Amino acid sequence: MDSISKSNIDKNFGKILRDFRIKNNLTQEQLSEKLGISLKYISRIENGNNGIKTQTLINYMNILGITPDILYQPFITNKNVSQNIIISEKIISLTEEKKQFLISIIDLLANMQ
Repeated sequence: MDSISKSNIDKNFGKILRDFRIKNNLTQEQLSEKLGISLKYISRIENGNNGIKTQTLINYMNILGITPDILYQPFITNKNVSQNIIISEKIISLTEEKKQFLISIIDLLANMQ
């Protein structure tokens, strides 16, 4: 397995966080207010020049609607985990009605003997 550098992780996280901020039509300043962190820290995170504290990352994810698999997918080499991420991405793209239907099917399958 290839070694994953902290720098590579920081750059990947920064790009994803920036992309989701833009997708949510937020400026860095607006996001810094929502997160309660400095504009400078946001800039450093998004440019991949700074690591991110776990608490700040979780707050980012909640505010911007980012699931953990989106952040970690580029670093996952385990085939089963990668497959689960693909399934998760497909589910995320479904309408709420289709998600509820899928949950019903999964519950039915889980209860079959």
